[in-house]
Amino acid sequence: MQIGWCTLNCRFNQEEGVGDTPDSYAYDGNRVRKWNVTTTNYGKSWAAGDIVSCLIDLDEGTITFCLNGQSLGTAFSSIKTGPGVAYFPAISLSFKESVAFNFGSRPLRYPVDGYLPLQNPPTADLLKAHKLLGYIKNVLSTSIDTQEERLVERDCSSWRLHGEATVLITLAHIFNHFAPLMCKVYLVEDVLMNFLLGILEGGGSVDEHQLIQQLLDLFWLLMEDYEVNECLKQLMMSLLRAYRFSPIIPDLGFQIHYLRLTTAILHHEKSRKYLLNNVLFDVLRSVVFFYIKTPLRVKEAGLEELIPTTWWPTHFDKEGKDEREPKDESADERLRRRAYERGCQRLKKRIEVVEELQVQILKLLLNNKDRTTGEASRYIFLNKFRKFLQENASNRGHPTALCPPEYMVCFLHRLITAVRASWDDGVRKSASSTRSEEAYVPPQLFYNGKVDYFDLQRLGGLLSHLKKTLKDDLASKANIIIDPAEIQATSMDDLDEDEESGAAQRPFGAAAMGGALARPSWLSSPTLGRANRFLSTAAVSLMTPRRPLTQPEKVKVRTLAVEQRTEEDIEGSHGNDGLLLGRPLAEPNQPMVDKSLLETVDGIVMMYNLSVHQQLGKMVVVSDDVHEYAVALKDTEEKIARCPARRPDILDELQKSQKVFAEKLNHLCRRLAWINATIYSKEKMLDVYWLLCVCIRTIEHADNTGSLFAFAPEFYLSAAMNAYSALKNYFSPANSMEELPGYEETLTHLAAILAKHFADPRIVGTDIKDSLMQALASYVCYPQSLRAVERIPEEQRVAMMRNLLAPYEQRPWAQTNWILVRLWRGCGFGYRYTRLPHLLKTKPEDANLPSLQKPCPSLLLQGHMADLLSVDKDMAASFLNSVLNQLNWAFSEFIGMIQEIQQAAERPERNFVDTRQLKVCATCFDLSVSLLRVLEMTVTLVPEIFLDWTRPSAELLLRRLAQLLNQVLNRVTAEKNLFDRVVNLRLPGLESVDHYPILVAVTGILVRILVDGDRQGISRAASVLLSDPCFQLHSIQHLLGEGGGDSSTVSVTSSCARPVVGSLGSGVAPVIPSAAAVERKHFSLHAYTDYISEEEKQKVERMLAFLTDESKQAAASTAPTSEDDLCPICYAHSISAVFKPCSHKSCKACINQHLMNNKDCFFCKATITGVEDYSKPAAS
Repeated sequence: MQIGWCTLNCRFNQEEGVGDTPDSYAYDGNRVRKWNVTTTNYGKSWAAGDIVSCLIDLDEGTITFCLNGQSLGTAFSSIKTGPGVAYFPAISLSFKESVAFNFGSRPLRYPVDGYLPLQNPPTADLLKAHKLLGYIKNVLSTSIDTQEERLVERDCSSWRLHGEATVLITLAHIFNHFAPLMCKVYLVEDVLMNFLLGILEGGGSVDEHQLIQQLLDLFWLLMEDYEVNECLKQLMMSLLRAYRFSPIIPDLGFQIHYLRLTTAILHHEKSRKYLLNNVLFDVLRSVVFFYIKTPLRVKEAGLEELIPTTWWPTHFDKEGKDEREPKDESADERLRRRAYERGCQRLKKRIEVVEELQVQILKLLLNNKDRTTGEASRYIFLNKFRKFLQENASNRGHPTALCPPEYMVCFLHRLITAVRASWDDGVRKSASSTRSEEAYVPPQLFYNGKVDYFDLQRLGGLLSHLKKTLKDDLASKANIIIDPAEIQATSMDDLDEDEESGAAQRPFGAAAMGGALARPSWLSSPTLGRANRFLSTAAVSLMTPRRPLTQPEKVKVRTLAVEQRTEEDIEGSHGNDGLLLGRPLAEPNQPMVDKSLLETVDGIVMMYNLSVHQQLGKMVVVSDDVHEYAVALKDTEEKIARCPARRPDILDELQKSQKVFAEKLNHLCRRLAWINATIYSKEKMLDVYWLLCVCIRTIEHADNTGSLFAFAPEFYLSAAMNAYSALKNYFSPANSMEELPGYEETLTHLAAILAKHFADPRIVGTDIKDSLMQALASYVCYPQSLRAVERIPEEQRVAMMRNLLAPYEQRPWAQTNWILVRLWRGCGFGYRYTRLPHLLKTKPEDANLPSLQKPCPSLLLQGHMADLLSVDKDMAASFLNSVLNQLNWAFSEFIGMIQEIQQAAERPERNFVDTRQLKVCATCFDLSVSLLRVLEMTVTLVPEIFLDWTRPSAELLLRRLAQLLNQVLNRVTAEKNLFDRVVNLRLPGLESVDHYPILVAVTGILVRILVDGDRQGISRAASVLLSDPCFQLHSIQHLLGEGGGDSSTVSVTSSCARPVVGSLGSGVAPVIPSAAAVERKHFSLHAYTDYISEEEKQKVERMLAFLTDESKQAAASTAPTSEDDLCPICYAHSISAVFKPCSHKSCKACINQHLMNNKDCFFCKATITGVEDYSKPAAS
């Protein structure tokens, strides 16, 4: 953003703006520079909410800028002046930037002596308004003593409207002239607002200043309605501007001042309802009143005085994480930390004063007892709040139309506090009602049509479709009948939409319970209308019951617009349950305090999901910056300690860096204290935790309704997962999740939800299914949450494992596989590392290496997996067949990609490899490793799946496993092979690709079937492995560094003219090292003593010795086979099976694998009815 002055001669375009042409002058506070064709440093950095004054002196020919009333000095002098030269205000904006101008239509916040605004103030009206206001003050401070017949002075603060008639008549005459002036924004802000603020300057609570209430009564009595309306509108707009653009000072005095007056005005019932109906959500972005902006300039905000001592972590572990323990602190560190914490507490107490005023405002808006002047405030607020949510939900693709997320965070916390206070007030009057700690949203709100969910996705798909397919369930379970006319109208509208959008835009093949379709792309449009409109809200009329009178009556619902809803539609009366209409039989009939608060709670959950969670994640960056600078400062101090005395130049540079880091840390620590107080405090954490509990209870109640669970909006599941993530990742280490009340029980409930619903057929949305799977994968990574999964009922645990073991081809499988791998990490062969061992060997000094969570295997869940695979033979066969298929695909894709990378390296011209291709390549490698680990887990837990050949598919699965293991070993262990060359390129993005992860996974499988099994199983495994044509003994020898070859080292052949291969878009492409520079030893398990135990190495040695003996015996006993006797499909095994009825032949492995997917003969396509053993007849 560049702001300043220009002449009419300036011509601006997309590339050139204010300051880029000779006759234009600009100041840019973002880059802290001034511009007039050329640019130089100038001024200070600005932030959102700052006020910039642009001053031009045509007498002296100078241009000056001020920031929040402080002059930044003369920016330009000797500017062009004279006849025909006129200057105009000008600004250049970037995308998403916005600014508000004041040319003098309102009083200037920071007027400067000697300068005038472009628009002259209304001097005559100002004089008149001040004089009339003086008359009003005189009348208010005067009373008539009727006994002595004289005027008596009194304190105007005690004045009451119901007084002497003479006083009211006098005021009416004054208001006859005063009222028209109060419709002008300049006079309202300069005269009326300052007068009202002066009334509150004495301090005390807002309730003590009754004069403002009496004045507002007087306004409504003596002014025309349109005059009062305009006056209140301009007054509220002026207060909002004043609050928003007030500078941050240590005691937040300005903000408190304006909030107190706002509260006093909203205390007046008639004014409050007018503002709610017409101004607060319609004209103003009133959420600004609940925002406390974060100061970017710590010094100007006075935080240096409030927090004189700063502190940051100074002890870090190998992974760069703070590992401070109180016993490790020095005395100086302890003093600094305690002083810093005291300063943070002082800041927090001052911020709490502002937050309390904001909560008071919301309590006034949530008042449901003020019915003397019409509908209660709460019901007006509910409708406006719903419209506000609809605008933000519908405009998510248009950031300029949205309420900023930083405003939403503060609004959410204040609203939670106000709603819970109102809820608990009601509970005190009705002890049997549900307390706010146990709050949830009843499931009937999702289908009875009383609450508008706009075009937000439901768990079961499109709402209108659910209404048609589940109408019988609604009637039987909830006693609700959808008006047939509306269903028919909606169906016709669906047809219209189809004709307009075209059949090509509809997704096909979506599977859902009850035949529900996946959400069509055209329904995400903000203009979605007819297909969902009939459920926005509903009015209720009773029908003649079809059942006996002892049964609940069925209720028919019809359409009613949001703005037409009344208190009766929400709270209910005369047998109408309001928002709770249609209670399902499974739902307990528990009394609720105020049903209107249920809709507010529902809106809070929606608001959190819309933007609050995203903003919570963004603000963590300040804490991350503190950590990074603290690490850098510690590193610099260590370098200073090691710096030799003979190099004062280096010492000087290091000390300069130390000073810069220390100053930046002081600034960031004070800013972090503000953020922790406003966003990440203990109270805010409890708010998010309460929200998480609300979501969990709501999902559990909705789940109990059976098929009606499909009506629940997706955002409840999303908000639950996001809230847990925020509590775990964003609020620590300042606040620990373990300290929350009922923490372990809540974790268990959430674990049960994730375990049950990640494969719930009632949920059809692909995105929400993926989110549930990712959340479950994250859940099993950490010991505490994994223990929570183990605490859920056994039936649910077994069902979860059964869903995880479903065939991979039928669904997205990568996340499922990661979950199984995480349950195994810590139990596999050499699988106990938290950092990839090969990276620590090549770059041990790099503190930013990718880190894995510490292994936390679940023996309990492994046991469930073993039981399921042992008992259900068909499931075991289909699961392992799918794992082997995916492994074959992933490893083949990986090999194909590294071939392309190697080909690019061998071209003579300079080549770059697309970073996306590198990422996909690394992903395929990681998938291959994880699939191998799942096979290792399976063969360890249930070896009989492969080795018990009485099971139908055991032999086939073992042969397929042996084939894939041999392929992997041959590709990875061959001398000077493709894999070796690409690994040695060390390309950014392929850090995880190395011998260790994949070879150790393969070794774990081989050790289990060739060493740890019984004698018969080992014999079968060895015979299958050795009979595979791809088996090479030197691949096994390679594991221990004993591979064949003429040298003990492998060098990569290349020349000095080898081309450069790097990542696309990277600054410098890595050069492939020459042969002289690269001489890498063989991979050997002996080199990883920290990660592979002595027992594991001995098992590998025994396996190698066993295979060596077996291969020699097999070579001696194998008779040559005629080509005619080989299987015509694979040419690897002898013919051993004949098909019925066509009598074609192949080996058993080929036909068994073929019959898993197809029943037709390879050759003649006849349907195979049976397979018999085949033995070659003896020669005659």
